[in-house]
Amino acid sequence: MKYELKTNNNIAYICRYHVVFCPKYRRKVLITPIDERLKTIILETIDKWGQECIEMEVMPDHVHLLVGCDPQFGIHRLVKSIKGTTSRYLRQEFPQLKRRLPSLWTNSYFVATVGGVTLDTLKRYVEGQKGQ
Repeated sequence: MKYELKTNNNIAYICRYHVVFCPKYRRKVLITPIDERLKTIILETIDKWGQECIEMEVMPDHVHLLVGCDPQFGIHRLVKSIKGTTSRYLRQEFPQLKRRLPSLWTNSYFVATVGGVTLDTLKRYVEGQKGQ
C-alpha cells in the first residue's frame, strides 16, 4: 500500500476515515436528482476545508464517505460541516424534503479509521454499495 504523507505547518500525517450517516428515520429520500446534488455539495464542502474525498457513494437511505482529514482540523468538524451544509442547501432546493422530515440528517454518524484493511479493499467496498 502506498502511503501518501500529508503535511501542514505543524504535523505530518496519514489519516483516513470511513464515515456513514443517514437521513432522519432512515427514510429513502436520497434519490435522483437529490443524490447527484448531494454529491456535489459534499465535494465542495470537503474541498472548501482543504480535506480529501477519496471515495463517495450515496444510497437512498445512507451515505458512505472515505475521506482524508487533517487531525488538527478533526473528523467531527468535517462531518458536522458536511451534514449542516448539505441539509441547508438540499432542503432549500428540494422542498419535498422539508415536508417529509423535520431535519434531514440524524444526529449520529459512524466513523472508523482506515488501517485494519488496505485502502483498495475499502474503496472497492464503498464502490460496491450500489450493487447491493
